[in-house]
Amino acid sequence: ILTKIEEFSGRKVIREANKPYSGTAVIDDFGPRQMETGELIIYTSADPVLQIAAHEDVIPLEELYRICEYARSITLERPALLGRIIARPYVGEPGNFTRTANRRDLAVSPFEDTVLNKLADAGIPTYGVGKINDIFNGSGITHDQGHNKNNNHGVDTLLKTLQDPAFTKGFSFTNLVDFDALYGHRRNAHGYRDCLEEFDARLPEITELLGDKDLLLITADHGNDPTYAGTDHTREYIPLLAYSPSFTGSGVIPQGHFADISATVADNFGVDTAMIGESFLADLI
Repeated sequence: ILTKIEEFSGRKVIREANKPYSGTAVIDDFGPRQMETGELIIYTSADPVLQIAAHEDVIPLEELYRICEYARSITLERPALLGRIIARPYVGEPGNFTRTANRRDLAVSPFEDTVLNKLADAGIPTYGVGKINDIFNGSGITHDQGHNKNNNHGVDTLLKTLQDPAFTKGFSFTNLVDFDALYGHRRNAHGYRDCLEEFDARLPEITELLGDKDLLLITADHGNDPTYAGTDHTREYIPLLAYSPSFTGSGVIPQGHFADISATVADNFGVDTAMIGESFLADLI
């Protein structure tokens, strides 16, 4: 794969970086070399991904995206099948590099229809905020609301979505990546705490826009304990909070699976569930 990328791009790959690596550590370690040579920094993580880091002043964004698109095209089938190709642009000088919001995720399309497809096929608009459109490769997303500069920008976009006249009966899927990228992977517990408090302070803006028939689900796609060792995802259960102005009480949702969330969304909109999962909509009061 790396040899093909070198041939396509006309740039060498820094082979010493080709291993599971912290995204910030790899640019600290090899960023100075890239600035001198113009080589590509390609690394991975515990996930089946290929990440390409490039200084924006050395390898322009358009070129980085083109290289990533090529890498995606040659990793769509086994045995070279990869979940995502991720563009990781950064700026700055040695000792003070910073990754930018110009990240792009090139995923594979879902192998079967998801609830997003079920909703879209039923004429229900689906809005992706943040990297959601990238993650699903656009499948089942009828409105891509764009990438987030940060969590607050993502919340701002969600608020605009909720106030869109076309959103009278729609589904919004918002991803706030700062928890994961800036604090979870970086094992910054204090930053994670501050990030949670910042988001918590904005929740009233979201709930004030909800109608009696609206359902808000707040969850995560995996664990990333900021107090744990290493930089990879961790394996604790994920939280799930459900809220609607129509609720008359509170309670505990039975322990379930990720697929139960999608089944509940399907149940809420009256469409078929996708593949697996059991709805807990009836448990919400």
